[in-house]
Amino acid sequence: QVQLVESGGGGVQAGGSLRLSCAPSRTTFSIYAMAWYRQVLGEQRELVARIQIDGSTDYAESVKGRFRISRNKARDTVFLQMDDLKPEDTAVYYCKMTSRTSDYWGQGTQVTVSS
Repeated sequence: QVQLVESGGGGVQAGGSLRLSCAPSRTTFSIYAMAWYRQVLGEQRELVARIQIDGSTDYAESVKGRFRISRNKARDTVFLQMDDLKPEDTAVYYCKMTSRTSDYWGQGTQVTVSS
């Protein structure tokens, strides 16, 4: 079974930056879309950013202009560059990859932004 491994989370002060990465534990075929979600305790998981097979992207309104999603197609790796971080960005971030047959989820990585 394919597992998605996340890295890059941690603590940062407001205005700082972090870069999240997510990659499968082994080679995966037919990945068509990749995305990042986040979830705050007691709240519903929300879509943060998504990139399609053609490279098109979309973002949650709250992160537009501050976050950027990108990918390394050869290695099925997805990144989330987060700049000008705010305390309200504090959450557990999850990556997701969609294939023709399945959705794959990462285990989540904590991002904490302090004032």
